Amino acid sequence: MLSKLPIDKFRTLRTPFYYYDANLLRQTLHTINDEAGKYPGYHVHYAVKANANLKVLRVINDAGLGIDCVSGGEIEQVLKAGFPADKIVFAGVGKSDWEIELGIDSGIFCFNVESIPELQIINQIAVQKGKKANVCFRINPNVGAHTHANITTGLAENKFGIAMDDMEGVISLAKQMSGIEFKGLHFHIGSQILEMDDFIALANRINELQDRLEARGIFCEIINVGGGLGIDYNNPEANPVPNFRDYFATYHNHLQLRPGQSVHFELGRSVVGQCGMLITKVNFVKQATYKQFAIVDAGMTDLIRPALYDAHHKAVNLTSKGEKETYDLVGPICESSDVFDKDIQLSAVSRGDLIALLSAGAYGEIMASGYNCRRLPEGYISDEL
Repeated sequence: MLSKLPIDKFRTLRTPFYYYDANLLRQTLHTINDEAGKYPGYHVHYAVKANANLKVLRVINDAGLGIDCVSGGEIEQVLKAGFPADKIVFAGVGKSDWEIELGIDSGIFCFNVESIPELQIINQIAVQKGKKANVCFRINPNVGAHTHANITTGLAENKFGIAMDDMEGVISLAKQMSGIEFKGLHFHIGSQILEMDDFIALANRINELQDRLEARGIFCEIINVGGGLGIDYNNPEANPVPNFRDYFATYHNHLQLRPGQSVHFELGRSVVGQCGMLITKVNFVKQATYKQFAIVDAGMTDLIRPALYDAHHKAVNLTSKGEKETYDLVGPICESSDVFDKDIQLSAVSRGDLIALLSAGAYGEIMASGYNCRRLPEGYISDEL
């Protein structure tokens, strides 16, 4: 992928900016459709919180995926990108009234509901509009995931979801509401998960909960297992497309479905993570007492994951073939945490070199901020360069 980058075009663009490889994105989407398509009733929704760039969204829409939103703004963005409303699921622990109204008025596929107060407000708004809202209940399965503590979501201590002990009562309440149509259960245990055992543990918990509901005569049309599949940040060139084969096969082999049930997935990072990179220019090379710093024009405002999660993004000098040297790769922001990586090997760096931070297609551009009154980075897709 790196050998085919349009470096001469990159030199004409103002840095920092995001670059998305449309061919890799299409290859990833083709693999998703192929692997999920092996199992009847499997439906994939792209989790737009990972990347809401319109050009990226339109490629994903062309592949026929549904969409997973967590805000009204995301619903507006995906509708603008051309996604049909009846493929949108709307999650989130703190939906505002206007967002609920937007979902109902747009005719979205389903709300993933996380509390009784939320259920009551959705019902109230739906009744006022003379409509019914489809809902799945997000159940907190108390299943841990082998990932960073800040991106686990399925433990009892997390803010997300409804406790398992409250499941039957909430469903019973929903069935009494004239503005609600109960559809099924929703789960999500975390992000950047690479061990299939975590998904097996979730499947086993869902099986237990389904047995409980079946004993009460409650049937779920939909089982939504969320997303969470991770990518290879350490060696992205060797593993540009995540292991979707094992991911979907894991649920097929361990999730005990009832006749007529469909399974829904909400994949984000694994769809777009590897197709994107942040391109930044070297402002200065600074030799300090104990360190050599490569100071670039991108900062934590452009890619916050290293500062927020201690996340690693492989860095490559695109414009130098010099001998490897050791650098701390840092940005211009007035914060000590504005560091992309420490003690890394890069081809000898000079002022003006272009550095690529790889695997930045997910939670990169979308999380950029204007701190220090900085401009937001532009996002370009290979189709336009």
